[in-house]
Amino acid sequence: MPFIVRFFCILLLACLSPMAQAERLRLVTDDWAPYVYQHNGQPKGIDYEVTTEVFRRLGVELEWEFMPWKRCLAMIEQGQADGVMDIFKVDSRQAYMVYPLEPMSDVEFVLYQSSRRRHAITRLSDLTDLTVGTSPGYAYGAQFNDASGFRREAAPSHEANFGKLVLGRIDLLVTDRLVGRYLRRQLGLEQQVEELPLVISRQAQYLGLARKPGRDALALAFTEGLRRFKQEPAYLAIIERYIGSTDHLPHTVEQHESSTQR
Repeated sequence: MPFIVRFFCILLLACLSPMAQAERLRLVTDDWAPYVYQHNGQPKGIDYEVTTEVFRRLGVELEWEFMPWKRCLAMIEQGQADGVMDIFKVDSRQAYMVYPLEPMSDVEFVLYQSSRRRHAITRLSDLTDLTVGTSPGYAYGAQFNDASGFRREAAPSHEANFGKLVLGRIDLLVTDRLVGRYLRRQLGLEQQVEELPLVISRQAQYLGLARKPGRDALALAFTEGLRRFKQEPAYLAIIERYIGSTDHLPHTVEQHESSTQR
C-alpha cells in the first residue's frame, strides 16, 4: 500500500475511534459453516472470529443475528440491519450497501456426489439429465446458472442437501468447498460423500455494510484493520482451528446477481 494511502487510513482510524466506541452494529447472516454459524446458540466460524476481532480493535461492538439468507438481504436493503456477513459484491447493491475493499475470504463452488453413485463430471455439459441439489437464494456463477440440460433442486438447508444426496434423491450437490468439507465431517459422511475436482466458480465474499452516514469511513477503517490482521499469525490460527491445514486453500488475499443471491 502506498505511504500516502496508509497514512490516510491511519488518520482515518484515529478520527473514527471516538465515534466507533459509541457504535453498536447489528450484523445479520445465515449458517454458512465454517465461515459463520451457530453452535449451541453461540456464533462461531472463521469470518465471525476475524470480523469480531477487527471491530474490537476499532472499538465497535457487534450484535449477531442468524436468519434465512433471503431475509438477510431484505433486512439490509430496507435498512433494518447494519451489515451482512459473507456477501458477494454485486453492482445492483451499491445503492444501499458499502463494501470494504478487502474481502473476508474466497468461495469455491464445487460438486459433491455419493460414493455409491459416481458420475464422470469434468465439465458442466456432463451434468446432462442429472439432478443437482442447490440452496435457496444462492447463485453459483453465470456458467452454472445459464447452463441447461440438468435439473436444479433446492433444499431448505445445506444439511438437507447432503441427506438427499446420501438417500439418492439427487445425483450431486453444489456448495462451497470448505462448507462441503466441514459438513461432510460434521455429519459423519466422509466415507459416503466425495468431492469432485471441477470448480464451478470462484468469488470473493465480503462484509456488507448498510449505506448510512459514516459507513464509507467505517468500511475504509475495516479494510485497513482486516489487511493488518491477515498478516498476523492469529489469522492463520483461526483458520486452522476450523479446517486444519491451510495448504489447500485458494490464495487468500485472498451464502449472486439478483436480490436473492449470496
